[in-house]
Parts: sequence; structure tokens; C-alpha cells
Amino acid sequence: MTDHTYNAADIEVIEFDAAVRRRPGMYFGMEPENPKLPANLLCAVGRHVLHPATSVAEDHTLRGLLEITSDSSFTISMDQPHAWHDPSTPVLGYYGSLLGPEWWALAAAAALSGQVTVEMWGAGRGLRQVHTGIRPRTAPREFRPPQGSGTRVSFTFDPAYVGPHFVLPTELEDLDLHGPHCAQPAGSGHVLFRDIRCGRAAQEVLHR
Repeated sequence: MTDHTYNAADIEVIEFDAAVRRRPGMYFGMEPENPKLPANLLCAVGRHVLHPATSVAEDHTLRGLLEITSDSSFTISMDQPHAWHDPSTPVLGYYGSLLGPEWWALAAAAALSGQVTVEMWGAGRGLRQVHTGIRPRTAPREFRPPQGSGTRVSFTFDPAYVGPHFVLPTELEDLDLHGPHCAQPAGSGHVLFRDIRCGRAAQEVLHR
């Protein structure tokens, strides 16, 4: 038994992105050197679309498109409803990012990335923000949005962190977007995975 008394000097407070990089297993179940990390990342992001925060939407209602654009980059788009009163002054999340805690899985994936672009649109207005990791390079800027309401996030993972062995999977039908704790029946929501990597025949897999 130790007689050491803990005090404030024994407590280390680290930023969100540093916490993700230090212990990615807490967010994705794998460490950087594990070859299963890329698949777990895709599962975590897709799972968060089908099981979003209650403030975003009900389970199994959002529709998403996840496009794999290279071995280390992908884009997730979803028809998230936005109820902006004034899109020019949105509620910002981590470090002034358009991504807030309601999209913690996307924010955690951003923490492992070198470049991330976040776009949100609704009511005819759109906002775009470019990040290094999860930290914005600029304030959100307006862009001409598509129809409807939605969110799109593009990730390019940091090779200095994930290493040269990091390759997003090709066996997309094996991904688990529900996990052991999902007891909800299938709904109108889904995530369509589309692999459009250069040099590969395009493939699509639908997960509900």
C-alpha cells in the first residue's frame, strides 16, 4: 500500500485530438499498428450515421454515402437535417470546428487525419471548413450547396501517424455497422459504401 497523496500535479489534462491519437483503441478498438484499424474506422463512421446522437436524428433514419477515394481517404455524406436560424453564425464544436460532440466518431476520425473538409448545408445555405486534423484552418465559409439538407466530411489520413500499412478495406460487405448493442429494427436509413479507388473496378455495398 502506498502513502502517496494525489493532487492536481498528478492529473494530466490533454486535448481531445491528442487523446484520440494517444489511445485510438478507446474510439476504434485498435491501435495504429493493427491492420484492422482501417476497417474499424469505416465501421465507426458508418455506425454513427445509422446510430446518431439523439439531437441529430433517430436511429436508422439517416441515409449516408461513404465513398472510398484512395487507400487512405474517404468521404461520408448524409442527409442530416439542419435547423439553422442563421447559417452565417452556426454553433461551432471542437476548437471552432463545424464538427461538435454530436459527431464524436467523425471528430475522432478527423483527429487521425492530415486534412479534413467539413461541409454542412440547409435552407439554401452552405458552410465549408478545411481542417488540419480536427483543428480548423479557417472559419466556416459559405459555398453554393446542393439541394436539401446534409453534412459531408472528407478525410485524408495522416501517413506520419497511421503508417504505410494503412489501407482501407475492399471487403465492404463484412463491415458491422450495428454492433452488439443495437436492438432496433431496420428503418428507412442506410449507408451505401462505394469504392471508387483508382485502378479498381467500382463496387457498391448497401448496409441497413
